[in-house]
Amino acid sequence: MEIHLYVGLSAIGAGIAVLGAGLGIGKIGSSALEAIARQPEASNKIQTAMIISAALLEGASLFGIVTVLLAVLK
Repeated sequence: MEIHLYVGLSAIGAGIAVLGAGLGIGKIGSSALEAIARQPEASNKIQTAMIISAALLEGASLFGIVTVLLAVLK
């Protein structure tokens, strides 16, 4: 019974990691579009910063998911 509790809690942890990443990337995209609308001439720099930020956030969420999976499979 105890192992099922750990698996369930790990699944909740993975869900929270994915949810946080989705919300963060959505906020990054929204802010980038607002910035490009205000300063169209700086769109290349803004887009580059947006992609780098989204990649870093995605990497952090992937690290969280891998940690949860390692805890479950151990």
